[in-house]
Amino acid sequence: MLEVREIFKTYAGNPLLNNITFTIGEGETICLLGASGSGKSTLLRIIAGLESPDSGFISFNGIDLQQTPPHLRDFGLVFQDYALFPHLNVNDNVAFGLKMRRFEKSEINERVVTALNLVSLSKFGNRKITDLSGGEQQRVALARALAIRPRLLMFDEPLGALDRSLREGLLSELRSILHETRIPAIYVTHDQEEAFTIADRILILNAGNIVREGTPAEVWANPESAFVAGFLGLGNVIDGEVLAENKFQTGHGIFTLRCSHKHAKGDKVKLLMRPQPADTEMNTFSGVVADVIFQQERFKVTLEDGLYVYLQEAPKIGQMISVKVKVECLA
Repeated sequence: MLEVREIFKTYAGNPLLNNITFTIGEGETICLLGASGSGKSTLLRIIAGLESPDSGFISFNGIDLQQTPPHLRDFGLVFQDYALFPHLNVNDNVAFGLKMRRFEKSEINERVVTALNLVSLSKFGNRKITDLSGGEQQRVALARALAIRPRLLMFDEPLGALDRSLREGLLSELRSILHETRIPAIYVTHDQEEAFTIADRILILNAGNIVREGTPAEVWANPESAFVAGFLGLGNVIDGEVLAENKFQTGHGIFTLRCSHKHAKGDKVKLLMRPQPADTEMNTFSGVVADVIFQQERFKVTLEDGLYVYLQEAPKIGQMISVKVKVECLA
């Protein structure tokens, strides 16, 4: 098990990571999700031993890694730019880490074959790297990381250079490989779709802080803050004021909803208005249609006041519509 405790890191006098603490269990894949500059790649480099924190510690199976150099941590790394050697063929690229560790030739050959089978490249061993597509090169990079049989796999935006169709296919394969091998993994990305597809648990970073942690279903159902709801694009985040228990005044009307937070009359709050229509809900908002965009078997309908909702049928621009929606109190 990997344990990360109270990691602090500053850069040029500014905080980069602030009291980062989490664990990873056997066979678990966690995703560090955040925008550029949130600190996720720096955190990954610290775990890999490529950078040092200002304070805090990292351990694996109870052993402190502070004095353990990167090459002795037995962690596999996969980067966005593949980091392959163009002058070596596929077999030699996959074998590189094993040769550096001075494995016997027979063991190297067996591990290379096994790793290439895992990534569906069993017939590519003698190919030149320059003859491969981007998706195939990323599979080689993954095979190289798997060949050393790492205690932990780490991915830093591994699919960022691939087009959408390749990314979706490789992401599905990677998820299957991680489940099959049971190797714990840290997956760094800014792409929410990747994060929710591959992660057992998601850690959302903002300005060096973990602002939400949970399973994909938990995070989606309960973002807990206006920042997380906005970052994930869960719906319309609007300002509200407490009128009475479970009743809120907004610029779009008065909404009634069950709220687990403790509020006093007059408190300012943030509300999340989910964009999916919900016929069983009591809250309705109305407005004039300003724009309609077709998106994957539904229409994103934006109103003149900036609110949006997804509908199965497209209204006309300029039409007045009313929609029942679910409204939640974020804080």
